[in-house]
Amino acid sequence: MHEGIGWGWILLTFAILLELAGTTSMKLSAGFTKLWPSILMFLLYGASFTLLNFALSYIQVGVAYAIWSGVGIVLITFVGIFLFKEMINLQQMLWMSLIVIGVIGLKVSSKVV
Repeated sequence: MHEGIGWGWILLTFAILLELAGTTSMKLSAGFTKLWPSILMFLLYGASFTLLNFALSYIQVGVAYAIWSGVGIVLITFVGIFLFKEMINLQQMLWMSLIVIGVIGLKVSSKVV
């Protein structure tokens, strides 16, 4: 892995945010029935994967991908609750908390700081 590890985490953070925006656009595309959210979804996912790819120059692939997907899952759940008025029950919240614990554990135990 390269020096300048901080860049890896910055790239990963932006990759997560772009993935979140891409998934939100996917929902807004209504099954590809709305043109602009559909196009935006592909652009945002492409940008997200590009930044994730660059982050892998600094962060182990298993750690980066687990954090990218885990944080994305949790954030899109909040988008679903607050933007799309979706409901979440206590059991789902429990399982989400385990994802958060896992992401924190991966970050803390990663040899790449």
